[in-house]
Amino acid sequence: MKKTVSLLLAALLALLCLAALAEPAEAPEATEALSDGVYTAEFATDSSMFHVNEACDGKGTLTVADGQMTIHVTLASKNIVNLFPGLVEDAKQEGAALLEPSEDTVNYADGTTDTAYGFDVPVPALDEEFDVAILGKKGKWYDHKVVVRNPVPAESGE
Repeated sequence: MKKTVSLLLAALLALLCLAALAEPAEAPEATEALSDGVYTAEFATDSSMFHVNEACDGKGTLTVADGQMTIHVTLASKNIVNLFPGLVEDAKQEGAALLEPSEDTVNYADGTTDTAYGFDVPVPALDEEFDVAILGKKGKWYDHKVVVRNPVPAESGE
């Protein structure tokens, strides 16, 4: 009798486990908006030619103000002269608001320094690809996809 009850309990437990696995999982809660402040975040692109300077470890400075996000990224050189948040076809339209570069000082691990262009890129959403058009110094436009992810509050003094 004890053996039968134990087998029934084991079978019941197994059925309960299977039923729990078969139920649809609850959808994860939407990521809450970041609080206003300054963060370090990853900036990834679909191109080996358009990327964050190696000294910046693939990251930029994400600023959130009034719910709007902008990431400042220092690029690898001065070969990209303008950016546009969107597609090339829109960037070429008269009156398109192009992003102008800043001249950033880059400090490399070996102690050398250089200058490269940096840009403040509007970020429509974290962890989702968005379009950025780039204009090279030879006057040719290119479409690219970028994504900003993994924001971490910036340390004081950065």
